[in-house]
Amino acid sequence: MPEVTAPYKPGTPCWVDLMTSDQQAALDFYRDLFGWQGEIGPPEFGGYAMCLLNGRPVAGIMARTAPEGQPEPPVSWTTYLASDDVEATGSAIADAGGAILYPAMDVGTVGRMLVAADPTGAVFGVWQKVDFIGAGIVNEPGALVWNELNTGDTDAAGSFYHRAVGLRPATIQGMDGYFSLNVGDRTVGGMQPVPEYLAAGTPAHWMTYFSVDDTDSTVDALVRAGGSVVQPPFDMQSGRMAVVQDPQGAVFAVIASPDSP
Repeated sequence: MPEVTAPYKPGTPCWVDLMTSDQQAALDFYRDLFGWQGEIGPPEFGGYAMCLLNGRPVAGIMARTAPEGQPEPPVSWTTYLASDDVEATGSAIADAGGAILYPAMDVGTVGRMLVAADPTGAVFGVWQKVDFIGAGIVNEPGALVWNELNTGDTDAAGSFYHRAVGLRPATIQGMDGYFSLNVGDRTVGGMQPVPEYLAAGTPAHWMTYFSVDDTDSTVDALVRAGGSVVQPPFDMQSGRMAVVQDPQGAVFAVIASPDSP
């Protein structure tokens, strides 16, 4: 089991969470789909639910809220990038042309965070650990396995993330138009133009991928539970994947790698 115990290097995707309209329904849905265990948290943390897989944290689920007079944010998954200093990262984001949506704030004693948008419009979070490093299991069925930026301008986005958080884009042989995102010599994510299979006008965004044992059976279970299919299962270089939507509208991907159990 690939448990994570050391802090994530700055720029590495380290956590994902879901903002949704019905928190309990989402907890039930992902429990049945991925085997997660979680419950609505205490009011002082806004009810934030920490979801566990085999006793280790894998994702968060929270009810969406909006400041008074503002529209509610969309139901969506958010990718968080690790930072050693969230304030310094926020300044770098602004200097590189990004926008700070929620300034740096303390999250109890577990860490500090902010939420920003890159110059192409993709929203992401930044996480500075104190007591909590992020996902405690990755690359296992039911856990986070990949984070991918879909954007309308890969040149602008690649330059921004390199300057702001140290993510270096690189071309991938045999995958025209697709870029790896790297921290040092390690690939930690991907970037591509917004895929054609997504609805026309889909804005730039970070896509969350979860590992599964069997893509087709997972998609079947999702549909039976009220979810829908955006892109049916298909084979690609890294395995068999599908893009799906949960019953409340959050889009994510599932993938079974060739070496999955």
